Amino acid sequence: MKISHPGACSAAALALVIAVALAAPCAHAADAAPAASTANARVQDTFATPEEAAKALADAMRSDERKQIWRVLGPGASKLIRSGDPVQDEDARQAFVAAYDKAVKFEHSGDTKATLIVGPDDFPFPYPLVMRNGRWQFDAKQGDEEVLNRRIGRNELSAINVCLAYVDAQREYAAQDRSGNGLLEYAQKLSSSPGKHDGLFWETKEGEPPSPLGPLAASARSQGYGLPSPGAPYHGYYYKILTGQGKDAPGGAYDYVVHSKMIGGFGLVAYPARWGASGVMTFLCNHDGVVYEKNLGSDTQAIASKMTLFNPDSTWSQSKDQ
Repeated sequence: MKISHPGACSAAALALVIAVALAAPCAHAADAAPAASTANARVQDTFATPEEAAKALADAMRSDERKQIWRVLGPGASKLIRSGDPVQDEDARQAFVAAYDKAVKFEHSGDTKATLIVGPDDFPFPYPLVMRNGRWQFDAKQGDEEVLNRRIGRNELSAINVCLAYVDAQREYAAQDRSGNGLLEYAQKLSSSPGKHDGLFWETKEGEPPSPLGPLAASARSQGYGLPSPGAPYHGYYYKILTGQGKDAPGGAYDYVVHSKMIGGFGLVAYPARWGASGVMTFLCNHDGVVYEKNLGSDTQAIASKMTLFNPDSTWSQSKDQ
């Protein structure tokens, strides 16, 4: 399905739910994820009752002791604990503890399987409890798959929305002469230099209109993030501005930057901070406002971080996730 840029894509819509338990599933999560390290493959704790298991998990989450969380959840639980996005990981941990403190119950499927339900809105914890040899333990394999389904679905949708918000912001930026040189040009940076308007975001005083990326920056800050940038992940994704396009792009190959001014167009690549854990698909967009996607595999970061051109060839497809 083609994703065309909407006339008014609200950056506020990018304030998606952080907690792992609140996210929606996504088909891309079925792709392979990095295997758990040998250090994480420890003996898993077992419990007399589901209630005892849930309390042990809550205590481990509350203390933020990763080794203990691994012992409770079992091998592979690093997918829950480490997504590649530290802000997201910490928010997910805190959200679980807060929900657990408000309400806890269990949904049983027969005598040997139960789902931990936490919070007043009855969110199911992704790791089911199973009875083996008369003792209860969390099912690490099934839980890992569900964690990736939820997290990757949310992060990929967020990345698409950031791409569309970027298109909006660049169009708004280029509607005015920002540098006083008589040219209407696009920004080559996400964040402006101190005291300047040479990027899509700058600090404003009370009563001043927001910068083009001001709403997104406010949303990001409210969730503990900085502005999306090449150096720090936002909802599990890195973002990089592209300064030209290749022969496979609509319109053919040309530079967006002419005599150091970006007047020919603009592009953006969004790629997962940790392929298979924080996201699977890499996304591209340019001034046409259409988002393309491709699974670049385990070499995603090495490939995407070196991109300078918007060049979706026949191996890229228009995104189907919105």
